[in-house]
Amino acid sequence: MFGRKKKEKVAGSGGQLQVVRDAFGLVRKENPSALIYMGIAFIATIALGIIFGSAAGHPVYFAILFIPVGIIVAFFLFTRFANTAAFSSIEGQIGAGASVLMGIRKGFTTTPAVVVNRSQDMVHRSVGRCGVVLVAEGGFAARQLLTDERKKTERYVPGVPVHEVFVGDGEGQVSIRKLQKTLKKFPKKLSPAQLREVRNRLKAVGGMAMPIPKGPMPTRAPKNPGR
Repeated sequence: MFGRKKKEKVAGSGGQLQVVRDAFGLVRKENPSALIYMGIAFIATIALGIIFGSAAGHPVYFAILFIPVGIIVAFFLFTRFANTAAFSSIEGQIGAGASVLMGIRKGFTTTPAVVVNRSQDMVHRSVGRCGVVLVAEGGFAARQLLTDERKKTERYVPGVPVHEVFVGDGEGQVSIRKLQKTLKKFPKKLSPAQLREVRNRLKAVGGMAMPIPKGPMPTRAPKNPGR
């Protein structure tokens, strides 16, 4: 039993390391200068430690003390760059909205492409404490798909709040970078028991098989992203 737990722990660590490697490769591909900024941030932090240390009469001690601080600062920038690179890598791809929605690890369950037309306009369905969120992406026809899916959803779960979101950069639309944050802003209306019931009712409806963009996906949108 103990041997199994140890192997599982090692496997989990390897998986996390692979995620970091994938994110690093994505950042290097999408924004090579990001690595330079990370290095500058690390060196600047050490330099700041030396300045404080010189004032206190212990420059070497403070320089060593600020090394882990510099690593933290550089890693913080890395996560921000990784978020931006992840969004950039999937923008414009079919199913990009579903990929972002499925990146929300807590609070929402997403069924991608509950309806798709020949032009590959589509609607995804996410269920959370706020109710049901229907997310459309595509052209003008996606709005009709969104309206039809809303009517169908309201028949399956009457009385449950149904929110509509249209992914895009136009007026009244939500950019792919702000999609996760938008869903999390909806007020919570359902209790945990009600949420389970809604999920069970909609589970039978299902969705359609569709391609989802692969690659590391951030679990939250970066602050103040460009629209």
